Amino acid sequence: MKKPLFNWLDHRAAGVLLHPTSLPGDYGIGTLNDHCQQFIDFLAAAGFSYWQICPLGPTGFGDSPYQSFSSFAGNPYLISLRALHAQDLLDADVLDDLSSLPESFVDYGALYNAKWPVLDAVYERFVNTDEKIRPYGSFDAFKKKHHAWLEPFAYFQSLKNHFQGAPWYLWPDRYLDFENAAKEPLRKTLAREIDAQKFYQYLFFGQWDEIRKYANERGVQIIGDIPIFVALDSADVWQNPELFQFNASKTEPIAVAGCPPDYFSEDGQLWGNPLYDWAAMKKDGYSWWIDRLNASFDMYDVVRIDHFRGFESYWKIPYGSETARIGEWAKGPGLDFFKIVKEKIPNCKLIAEDLGELTDKVRKLRQDTGLPGMAILQFAFGGEGDNHYLPHNVHSNTSLYPGTHDNDTSIGWYQSADEQTQDHIRRYLDVSGEAIGWDMIRAAYKSVANLAIVPLQDILSLGSDARFNTPGRAENNWQWRYRPEQLESLKGNTTEYLNMLASLTYREGKNASPSS
Repeated sequence: MKKPLFNWLDHRAAGVLLHPTSLPGDYGIGTLNDHCQQFIDFLAAAGFSYWQICPLGPTGFGDSPYQSFSSFAGNPYLISLRALHAQDLLDADVLDDLSSLPESFVDYGALYNAKWPVLDAVYERFVNTDEKIRPYGSFDAFKKKHHAWLEPFAYFQSLKNHFQGAPWYLWPDRYLDFENAAKEPLRKTLAREIDAQKFYQYLFFGQWDEIRKYANERGVQIIGDIPIFVALDSADVWQNPELFQFNASKTEPIAVAGCPPDYFSEDGQLWGNPLYDWAAMKKDGYSWWIDRLNASFDMYDVVRIDHFRGFESYWKIPYGSETARIGEWAKGPGLDFFKIVKEKIPNCKLIAEDLGELTDKVRKLRQDTGLPGMAILQFAFGGEGDNHYLPHNVHSNTSLYPGTHDNDTSIGWYQSADEQTQDHIRRYLDVSGEAIGWDMIRAAYKSVANLAIVPLQDILSLGSDARFNTPGRAENNWQWRYRPEQLESLKGNTTEYLNMLASLTYREGKNASPSS
C-alpha cells in the first residue's frame, strides 16, 4: 500500500472549539486579553490539548470570518484595548466610553463605530509620543517582515475607506489593480491611513503571538482554520487577479464557487468566491498557496482547510448567475498540490474538512494525502447503521465533533430533531436524552477518532440561543459570547470530570507537543 504524504495525527487528544470573538470582556467583543488567557488555563486544567478557532482575518459585511478582506491579515476587532492601556497607549476614560457596548453578544455595527476611532487614537499616540513605546518590538521590523502582503492590504483597506466601503471592482478604473493604484498620487494622500492600517496589524500579531506562546507553554496547541476560497472583495484578489479565473481585463471573474443542487437545496449554494486558475498557480509551484500556508503556520500549530473536496473537483458557476443550478464540475489540482506542500512545508499539520456529498475520487485524495478528515455526530443519527459518522464507522485518522460552528448546539439540535432521530441516538448511546450535550461529548471521547473537538456551548449545556452560525441566514450570526461566570462554573467538578474522561479514553495529550 502506498505510503500517505502526511501522517501527523498519531496520538489521541481532545480540544475545544471556540472563536475568540466569543470570549467575554467589557468592550463589545472577545479580544486577546486576560479572559483569553483564563480560557486557555481552563483548557489546560481540564486535560485539553487543542483549541480550535475560526479564521482570524478582518471581516466585512455579514461579519463572517469565512469572508475576509485578506488571507494574511488579522482582525483588528480582536485587539485588546486593556493591554494597550497597560502600555500607556490609551487613556482609561476612553475605555469607560466603550463600556456601554453589550457584554453578552457582539453588536458589530456599534463596534464598528466605536472601536476604529479608538485604534486611530492609539496610532496617533504611538507615532507622536516623545518617549517611544514599542509594546511588541520594532514596528519598522514588522513592516519589513510582512511587506509582501502588508503593503497591498493596507492600501486596499485605505482605498476601501476612501471609496465609502465600495468593493474594489467598483472603484475608478485606475485603482482596479494594485500595480496601477500604487502609482497614483492618492497613495501619498492616504499615507497616514496606510501606515495606521499596518500598525493595527502590528498590534494584532503582537498580541496573538503572546496568546499562542501562552497556550503552547501550557500544553495547548491552536488549530487554525482557512477557507479554500478567498472573498472576491479582498486584497488577495485585488493584488493577484492573474491567479484567478478572471476575464481578459482582470476586472471580474468568469465563474464563481458554490455547490450544486441537492436534497437540501434545490437551487444549490451560490457562494460567489472567485475560482483559482490552478494552471497559472502550478507554473510557479503554487507559490501563493505556499506563502498562505506558511503564514498560517506562523500563527497556528495545526491548520484546518475548509472544503477540501475543492482540491479534487469544484462546482464552477458562471459569474452573474442568480443561483447555483447552472454549473459544471471542474478538476482541482489534486495530489500534485499536496506533494508540493509536503516538499515546501515538510512538517505541516493539516486537517481536511471533507464533509458533505463526497465521491470516491475525493475519498481517495484524502487517503493518499493521509490528512485527518472530519466527522460530525449530529449527522450520524436518524438513518441506517452504515452512516459514515456513526462512531462505529469512524476511522482513527479523524477529527470528530458533536457539531461545528455551523451547527446548532447539541441540546438545540436534539430538541428540534424528529422522534426517529431522537429515538435512534437514545438507543445507540443507551441514554435517556436528558443530558444530550454531555452524552455527545462522551461519545466523541470514547470513539476511535484520534482527535475529539467539542464546542464550549456543549460543555456549558446551552441551547439554541447559543448557536454561533446558521448557514444561509444573512443576519444575527457570529454574535454569541459566554459570560465570565459561565467559565468559572466549570472549575472544580466539571474540570475534574473532563480530566477523568480524558484519562479513561487516553486523550491526555501526552504526545501533543507544539511544533518546533
